[in-house]
Amino acid sequence: MHSDELPTSEGFDIPAFLQALTQRPGIYKMLDKTGEVIYVGKAKNLKKRVSSYFFNKDAPPKQQAMVARIALIEVTVTHTEGEALLLESQLVKRIQPRYNISLRDGKSFPYIQVTTHQTFPRVGFYRGSRKKQGRFFGPYPSAGAVRECLKLLQKIFPVRQCEDSVFKNRSRPCLQYQIERCSGPCVNLISQQSYAEDVEDTIKFLDGNGKGLIDELVKRMEMASSELHFEQAARYRDQIANLRTILAKQAVTGEQGDLDIVACAIKGHLACVQVQFIRGGQQIGDSAFFPKMADEHSPGSVLEAFLAQYYLNRQIPREILLSHDIDNRELLEEVLTGQAKHSVHISPNTRGERLKRVQLAQTNAENTLQAKLANLQDLYGRFLNLGEELGRQEPPRRLECFDISHTMGEQTVASCVVFDRQGAVKSAYRRFNITGIEPGDDYAALAQAVTRRYQRIKKGEFEAPDILLIDGGKGQVSAVKEALKSIEMNEIYVLGVAKGPDRKPGMEMLFPAGQNQPILLPSHSPALLLIQQIRDEAHRFAITGHRQRRSKAKTQSTLEMIEGLGPKRRQQLLKQFGGLREIGRADINALCSVEGINRQLAQRIYETFHEQEA
Repeated sequence: MHSDELPTSEGFDIPAFLQALTQRPGIYKMLDKTGEVIYVGKAKNLKKRVSSYFFNKDAPPKQQAMVARIALIEVTVTHTEGEALLLESQLVKRIQPRYNISLRDGKSFPYIQVTTHQTFPRVGFYRGSRKKQGRFFGPYPSAGAVRECLKLLQKIFPVRQCEDSVFKNRSRPCLQYQIERCSGPCVNLISQQSYAEDVEDTIKFLDGNGKGLIDELVKRMEMASSELHFEQAARYRDQIANLRTILAKQAVTGEQGDLDIVACAIKGHLACVQVQFIRGGQQIGDSAFFPKMADEHSPGSVLEAFLAQYYLNRQIPREILLSHDIDNRELLEEVLTGQAKHSVHISPNTRGERLKRVQLAQTNAENTLQAKLANLQDLYGRFLNLGEELGRQEPPRRLECFDISHTMGEQTVASCVVFDRQGAVKSAYRRFNITGIEPGDDYAALAQAVTRRYQRIKKGEFEAPDILLIDGGKGQVSAVKEALKSIEMNEIYVLGVAKGPDRKPGMEMLFPAGQNQPILLPSHSPALLLIQQIRDEAHRFAITGHRQRRSKAKTQSTLEMIEGLGPKRRQQLLKQFGGLREIGRADINALCSVEGINRQLAQRIYETFHEQEA
């Protein structure tokens, strides 16, 4: 195609744009006529790379279709190709353009955090941005894996795991001290120096330096024994025994440090990437991901796109083993090394035991993909059937469902869950704390939650659903339609899901907005099974949020309801006992020992807690 044959969109002259385009590295964004970003790419030479889209006669049909939709191209120049790769990964992960391979990332992985900036550091569970102070170890494949590791750590190193609010307000050691799972730093039962030693040992263990730690503990044990400190020597002996037991289990992996094994399986337009985590020589689990693809790709191209996005905000191991080679391996190693602040080696060619591990990860990826394909066929069938039952021209692509949870009208929480044809989109889930309504008014609660959600959808912050499911009947549907009308989004299709006369699953009645008669589907209907699945997930998500809010409110309100117990005295109580549970366990004499609390007030406090128990 010659430059004079290139298309010219309204307001965008492609030949002139290509002629003026820089040859420096950077990223380019392709937009369609609606302004939606349909593709993001990186280039060492922007002019050469972007021009190739318009001069390649042998481009695959999907690329030709993409180019036909281009109405505008925006570029951002970077200093290096590595910087362009990072920026591309961030944009693809955030925008998820239609024609990119993008990682559908839900909840972030959990870590173990050591708050090394504190005088008496805490070891605990952490999920979120790692911009906070302290050392982070992980990621772990699940919250359960983190808690299992924390439980193990407590047996070997008595470092505190309590929250800072509890630690600062204790006046006597807790149960963890009594069972020798904590050394009692909250009440100065251990010196800062000895505690720092335990923290340092914990970090060495989490860093994977178990063998070196055992050697050091042996020396400490021998020294303590020679100085006749037999109790301390016995403690070191127990630590050594526990560590040796753990390391014996870890030896099965044949690894000593941290590495990830990443394998990819592809069938048609669906890919599965399996990540196996090895930390400190121990396999701690694995996770499967299903990157979004608009076209068929090679395993290598999928892995390259996946790695660049996956490690953007995660702790990066020193080594990554791959099932397939990737094109820009050296560039990606350079970028990840810069991010990790240590050398990162990506290895697609392995031998011996490592090859067996990669092959096992590959087998797992293939099996997981097969299961996913079977599930997707079933799920797509349900979406298809739902569209047919509702008389829609096309099956829905995206569904949202709202539910309300409260106790006697208090601590009301609304949930919103999202499903597409690949299942739950957990990164799009939201909860809403409902305020300013009459207690128990579910209509007002739904209207408030829907208004808050769809005002943001109207601004383009979220994708609008094809169908909005509401847990309820005609009344709830009317309230939601009024809320949508008030923000000029009345085009959203609203469907109420009400339980049948006996409130049994399979007897649900569906109430489409604007339709007088409900729709009754057979109990085995694929559409009804899909609706039940989404409704139940919204219910679960709402109840979980409500319980969290209720628990928080209960902690605050129990003390506030006691006559004569003002803010200062409440603070003194919490400082003395460390928490609500401990206050409830205290007898009247113990309560009287708190500054500002006389026997009469102590009696009221005691009766309040014990009336609740009764």
